[in-house]
Amino acid sequence: MTKKKRKGFLTAFSIIFILIFVLGLVTYILPKAQFNGDEIVNGTGVVSASLSQILLSPILGFENAIDVCIFVLILGGFLKIVEKTEALETGIKVLVHKLKGKELVLIPILMFIFSVGGTTYGMLEETVGFYALLSATMVMAGMDTIVASAIVLLGAGSGVLGSTINPFAVGAAVSALPAGVEVNQGLIISLGIILWLTTLIISILFVTSYAKKVIKKKGSTFLSLRERRAMELEYGDHAEKKNERPRLNKKQKVTLSLFALTFVVMIVGFIPWEEFGITIFTKFTGWLTGMPLGQWYFYEAALWFLIMSIIIGFINRTGEKQFVDTFIDGADDMVGVILIIAIARGASVLMQSTYLDNYIIYNAAEALKYVPIIIFAPFNYVLHVILSVLVPSSSGLATLSAPIMGPLADKLGYSVEATVMTIVAANGLVNLITPTCGAIMGGLALAKVEYPTWVRWAFKVVVTIAVVNILILTVAMMIL
Repeated sequence: MTKKKRKGFLTAFSIIFILIFVLGLVTYILPKAQFNGDEIVNGTGVVSASLSQILLSPILGFENAIDVCIFVLILGGFLKIVEKTEALETGIKVLVHKLKGKELVLIPILMFIFSVGGTTYGMLEETVGFYALLSATMVMAGMDTIVASAIVLLGAGSGVLGSTINPFAVGAAVSALPAGVEVNQGLIISLGIILWLTTLIISILFVTSYAKKVIKKKGSTFLSLRERRAMELEYGDHAEKKNERPRLNKKQKVTLSLFALTFVVMIVGFIPWEEFGITIFTKFTGWLTGMPLGQWYFYEAALWFLIMSIIIGFINRTGEKQFVDTFIDGADDMVGVILIIAIARGASVLMQSTYLDNYIIYNAAEALKYVPIIIFAPFNYVLHVILSVLVPSSSGLATLSAPIMGPLADKLGYSVEATVMTIVAANGLVNLITPTCGAIMGGLALAKVEYPTWVRWAFKVVVTIAVVNILILTVAMMIL
């Protein structure tokens, strides 16, 4: 019996555009905002979006996400330069050959590493480049690109959901609390660790179970026939030669070392060391990128990847014309990814310009005043899940919500620490699956996994994580 072909669904672009138009229409239904001079009166309503605002919001998404877009563009060129040396392909073959029969051990190790980046500094958009790398590795190991996507997204996402010292989530939420609302940083870190590790364990179990099925029987893959063809076209060459005994030459070994160094330095550059009392890194790279390690963002990372592209090209004696052509080819490969990232930001741009985000959080907080403590956390969690679809930025949501929800919890005698982590965890959950998160859409595009496929595959694990999160946060709200 032949397997029925799965019908195609809307592309990521169409899904995001539809969401933006729906948001625009919603602004006509809701009450209109009242202003006191230039200041909006909180929670009174929204400003109706004009047709031009709706149409322009995806374009303004480019302006809003320009730093990420430039980083991804240069990352594409960097990866193409490395690919030209065949060092990465050969290195993957060597790794898979050494782990033959034990490939599954990569899943928990890599997911834990990504999760550490997530919980410490909010590693998410920086993971885009790893989707292609791990897709090649997992396909060669007999798995598929869903496994690769899940390792990156659920790994880093588990850490972001259970942020401990992440300045873009916990840090932003705590700093946004008004004067007089006190928090115990130790309790926040402890609760973050519990959320981080429980989410990570659930994710590892789901991913490992699925990977075993795919290795045992290729037909059990969740990918459609179209996605499988795309996967084979992009990464199949790696799998065809997996039984060869690969060897790295000297130049390839040096290239791989520089490749690894590039990502290690980027990660070190993003971690805000000074906030932890570590100042040694502030002495390095400021002369090179303009900002010292620990104060980097996407512009500094983009410059670093460009510099390392040139160094790797020089070591492999790549001619000037060949280097430029190869780098441009790599950047060209990322255009679709960049379009998705930028357009996804359009939803947030429209919400901010119409005050829809402010209206939702203020009125929801008013409603939560009248619920008992046992359902305050679940309701607050669900509220921020909904809001996070529209405001995927962890720092953006924290800045918007914490000044309202923190004082509310404090006034009602509830735990402010649990309230802060509810905001962070709900946002982290949504960023495992939302189409408005550019990192998700861009990464899946690289892995040749269509967004609807990811949603269908990830639905069970996301629901499981949500239930466990709510139980933990409810207990914390009652005992802290």
